[in-house]
Amino acid sequence: MLAMKHISAAVVIGSLLLGGCTSKVADTKDYSGFLPDYSKLHKAESASGQEVLRWMDPSFKAQNYQNLYYEPIVYYPAPKPNAQVTQQTLDQVLNYTNQNVKAAFGQRLNLVNSPKTPNTLIFRGAITGVAASTEGLQFYEVIPVALVIAGTMAATGERDQDTTLLFEGQLIDASTGKTVFEVVRKGFGKQLSNDSQKVTAEDLKKIVTDMASDIQRYRE
Repeated sequence: MLAMKHISAAVVIGSLLLGGCTSKVADTKDYSGFLPDYSKLHKAESASGQEVLRWMDPSFKAQNYQNLYYEPIVYYPAPKPNAQVTQQTLDQVLNYTNQNVKAAFGQRLNLVNSPKTPNTLIFRGAITGVAASTEGLQFYEVIPVALVIAGTMAATGERDQDTTLLFEGQLIDASTGKTVFEVVRKGFGKQLSNDSQKVTAEDLKKIVTDMASDIQRYRE
């Protein structure tokens, strides 16, 4: 069973960066502060060809780990719901993300109930905030789910909006407390026709299912 579930943990966490409908990557302005260090992140191409940001400790050896302690994904910073992004939507997105990502990790590594288990990595992740603007257009911000105003015009003459989620994650060696892997991923969901249309969990689910699917399907 351990042999079947053994996989490069770096690859597993890196697969969270796959999927999505855009090649755009997070910028320094998108960093939330959830991760301890962003200075070592660099652009890299994922297995699916998407440009991502990631870092791995050069001394990291995946074969040393067979287990994963999953800390539930959180919002960071705390959500600020409004009329367009309600608390119900935020709750649904977070629950959906945790259910799918945890299940996907369980297909690859043995999920354990304690980080004190030998040969264990700790996973920490967050749906993070972003403040974005498009040159010449109005500044717009919703935390932690960001609506980035697109630079194109819809047929009606109104500007379309992209629903956007940023995700930050890390792997920690449970025995040393040392961070061995970090990732930052930017995903885009369904496009809205205008800034008065409400965001729903359905608009954002594809980002999550892409992450979970890529964790499950990855092969070395």
